[in-house]
Amino acid sequence: MTPKYNYPKSRRATVNGGRVYTVGDEKLPSVTTILDKTTDKSFLIAWRKRIGDAEADKQRNEAAGLGTATHKLVENYLLEKETKPKGNLVWQMAKTISKPIIDNLKENLDEAWGVECTLFYPDLYAGTTDLVGIYKGEPAIIDFKTSKKIKKREWIDNYFLQCTAYALAHNKMFDTKIKNCYILMCDRAGNYKEFSMDNNEFQSYSDKWTETLDRYYAL
Repeated sequence: MTPKYNYPKSRRATVNGGRVYTVGDEKLPSVTTILDKTTDKSFLIAWRKRIGDAEADKQRNEAAGLGTATHKLVENYLLEKETKPKGNLVWQMAKTISKPIIDNLKENLDEAWGVECTLFYPDLYAGTTDLVGIYKGEPAIIDFKTSKKIKKREWIDNYFLQCTAYALAHNKMFDTKIKNCYILMCDRAGNYKEFSMDNNEFQSYSDKWTETLDRYYAL
C-alpha cells in the first residue's frame, strides 16, 4: 500500500431497496443503485421467468458469495493481510479464480492508494471502489469482477460507467486527473481477461454517466 489521500469514512444503509451512503452530512445514493434503477432489466426478468424464482435466487446467491470471497482474497493480498484457511467450496473456488487477478496486480500495479475506499461526488452520488492507484504507469480505477463465464466487452458498459463514476468522484475530491479504468475479470473455470478504456472512451463514458444521473434524478 502507498497511502496518498485521506479517503472519508462512510456508513451504508439500504433504503427503499437501494443503497445509501452517509458521508459527513450528506446522504447519497450509491453508484450501483443509480445504475440498477436506470438499466433495462427485461433480460433479467425473462431469465428469472425461464428458470424460476428458486433457481434464480440460488444462482444469484452463489455468484454473490463467490464474488465476495474473491474480493476478500484480493483485498487481503493488497493490504498484506493473512487469509485464514477455509474449507468450504466457495472459498476453495475463490482461491483458484482470484490467483490470476493477484498475479496481474503483482506485475502491473505500481502503487495502491486505496483499497475498498469510499468516493463521493457532492450532492450526487457515492460508492466504494475496489482499488485506486498507479496501474501500468498511469493513475487508474481498478475493479475486480467474477462471472460464470468471461463476458464480451459489449456486455460490460455498466462496469465502465461504474468505474468512470468513481474516477470523476476521485478527481473532484482530490483534484486528480484519472482517466484510466480497468476491469479485471475472472470466471469459474479460472479464465482471466483484462478490459480497459482509453482517454477518448473515458470522455464518452463520462457523458453517458451524466445522462444516467439525469435519468435517475428525474425518476
